[in-house]
Amino acid sequence: MKMKRREFLKTCFVGLAGVGAVGSLVSCSLQSYSKHNTKKPNVLLIMADDMGYSDAECYGGEITTPNLNKLAANGLRFTQHYSTGRCWPSRACILTGYYAQQIRRDSMEGIKKGNRPSWAPLLPQMLKPYGYKSYHSGKWHIDGTPKKAGFDRSWGSENHGCDWNRYFDSKRWQEDEFSAPGKEGRKYYSTVAIADYSIACLKLHKKNNPDVPFFLYTAFYSPHFPLHAMQKDIDKYRDAYSEGWDVIRQQRWKKMKKMGLVNCPLSDKATDIVPHWNLKPDELKELIGEGEAGRAVDWDSLTDEQKRFQATKMAIHAAMIDRMDAEIGRIIDQLKTMGEFENTLILFASDNGASAEQIIRGDGHDKKAVMGSAETFLCLGPGWSTAANTPFRLHKHWNHEGGISSPFIVHWPAGIKAKGELRHDPSHFIDVVPTVLEVASGKRALENYESDDTPHRPGLSLIPAFAKNGAVKHDSLWWCHHGNRAIRMGNWKLSSNGSGKKEYAKWELYNLKTDRSEMNDLALKYPDKVKELDRHWNQFAEDFRKGLKTK
Repeated sequence: MKMKRREFLKTCFVGLAGVGAVGSLVSCSLQSYSKHNTKKPNVLLIMADDMGYSDAECYGGEITTPNLNKLAANGLRFTQHYSTGRCWPSRACILTGYYAQQIRRDSMEGIKKGNRPSWAPLLPQMLKPYGYKSYHSGKWHIDGTPKKAGFDRSWGSENHGCDWNRYFDSKRWQEDEFSAPGKEGRKYYSTVAIADYSIACLKLHKKNNPDVPFFLYTAFYSPHFPLHAMQKDIDKYRDAYSEGWDVIRQQRWKKMKKMGLVNCPLSDKATDIVPHWNLKPDELKELIGEGEAGRAVDWDSLTDEQKRFQATKMAIHAAMIDRMDAEIGRIIDQLKTMGEFENTLILFASDNGASAEQIIRGDGHDKKAVMGSAETFLCLGPGWSTAANTPFRLHKHWNHEGGISSPFIVHWPAGIKAKGELRHDPSHFIDVVPTVLEVASGKRALENYESDDTPHRPGLSLIPAFAKNGAVKHDSLWWCHHGNRAIRMGNWKLSSNGSGKKEYAKWELYNLKTDRSEMNDLALKYPDKVKELDRHWNQFAEDFRKGLKTK
């Protein structure tokens, strides 16, 4: 009997993960929930921007994040959760369930970046048949507009975002019957405004649709450059980073090992690798000042002026995350006031790793202005980005672990019995859509949005992991961005640093079971394993190209 194309693709992507014991875990988990709850669960998806894997306290950092800590302590932390390594492909993945190249939201050989095909709706459109109202607040960076993509209400940035003055200036923001606080003055701060609108949507929903479930997508800009923060928040960290990034990395790494988050060595600093579009060292000195450093060099090699300048930059980064956590707390308080906190699935993640970029956009940078104020344009840079991504290698934009590893917190009191547990199952943003749809429908619901004429979504529902560690098993996970490539199969991973190159760079092979810091390249030792994974990577790429050509 001839196997249908869709069934064949399921076996390629999913393997054995969706059958047997895993399938029974899914049904048992949802049945247990439905017995005690008559209302469908709400969903709150919170995204940080350029936040490092180890920045939050509950992931090993020293930045004060009490609200994320509480979610983690009463929910789950995934230790091997992956993004795409960049903002726009990650947002495409998390809202469609497809890899970005499958739907033209990122480019590669044979695929040009463009608008999504009609068969790739966003999550709000997929939730409508289950009675959900959907709201968006904050960053967009997806093709189209939020309301046309299924959101009932939306307030946030323009399609491609604005990387300058966005924290203290609301003039470049689209508004949906919402007056941003402090619009005419400097009281405006976007992180607060994004939370304000999220809360406004929740209040309006409670008033107009009290018996209807909701999906709220709150997408913060923090801590993406430019480094802008309220001075009162910066003051809390004014003296926190004078010891430098080398000491902070060591402290975080030791804490992370003790917490059970990682078991790998601390990666070496990649002192010669930065984004090829970065300002050159002489440009950094001229445009920003003598305190800037263009490489992740040893802290002790910096001048006293550089140490003071760099410590202040990290204080601003910390302040941005601190403030974001406080605003998350306000949103949670609103859920509790509404009586919806227990029945809301909360997902928190970052769109990619911390950034080593050093550029100036828009209105420029005033060297005489107070660091962190609206007149400045500072970036975290490779030294502190390396610390933020502890213990992993490289940064945002790359497909090594430092660029693609994301904190991922899952909290749902009504549906998850486990509290404060770790999940070591490898997971990816492509898993969010199947997970949320299953939570919303009480069963696997992707069948309603797939046919023999549409490419199969490669993600898996994470609901089995809500009950048990090791219950979600991807056969493979795939990456490609700006010439950087990777594929993971089991504990084996191929990575390549092709940034800025015309041709793909050679593969590196790592065993992530013991070397997630990607320090011991095994490509020469296991050439057959390289060929095997390379074949799978290319098969994915070819399938993506065929899928777009025939639709």
